[in-house]
Amino acid sequence: MITDYSIQAIAINAIPLIFAITIHEAAHGYAARKFGDNTAYMMGRVSLNPAKHIDPVGTILIPLVLLLTGSPFLVGYAKPVPVNFGRLRNPRIDSIWVALAGPGSNFVQALIWLIFLIALVGLGINEKFLVSMSQAGVTWNLGLLVFNLFPLPPLDGGRILSSLLPARQSIALGRLEPWGFFIVLALVFTGVIGSLWMQPLMNFFEWLILFLTTPLRMIF
Repeated sequence: MITDYSIQAIAINAIPLIFAITIHEAAHGYAARKFGDNTAYMMGRVSLNPAKHIDPVGTILIPLVLLLTGSPFLVGYAKPVPVNFGRLRNPRIDSIWVALAGPGSNFVQALIWLIFLIALVGLGINEKFLVSMSQAGVTWNLGLLVFNLFPLPPLDGGRILSSLLPARQSIALGRLEPWGFFIVLALVFTGVIGSLWMQPLMNFFEWLILFLTTPLRMIF
């Protein structure tokens, strides 16, 4: 049975999660269009409409299970934006930028949520819902940033690694793509990816956004 606390937690997490995933996927499509591939744009996926990106399992079920089971890491995914890498002007290099666009958008969002949180605290606005939502915004976006950088396809990190590897190794890595997400989920639920990948990188990016907001924190 879902408790009142859980209902409140879901409400606090819903808005930043939807923004995080929607902007992440739209950023991939926007970058692909800039580098020569209109596939996502023609299919209406370069959009901030969450309905075009939400996946029932990755956007709702998995985050809900992790939230209700008290997982220290909150991850999820949306319907992948279609990209025809062969249409990119320089497929090997441009595909790296297309893959980085999603995690990059999460970094920017984490920074914005932190700035919002600093402003709330600095202005003496102690609205618990807004403070908690800001904290959730930072956590979700850092989690999605780090999770998607894991170097295994079909995650963004896997696509980046594939573009950097020699052709033979890149093809071998690509063969893992049909099973890649199941492998990653198994690593998530067994805690392996959390301790060896998520925690160290989340600590680093948390330090980085705190460093970037140092002047603002000094002002307040």
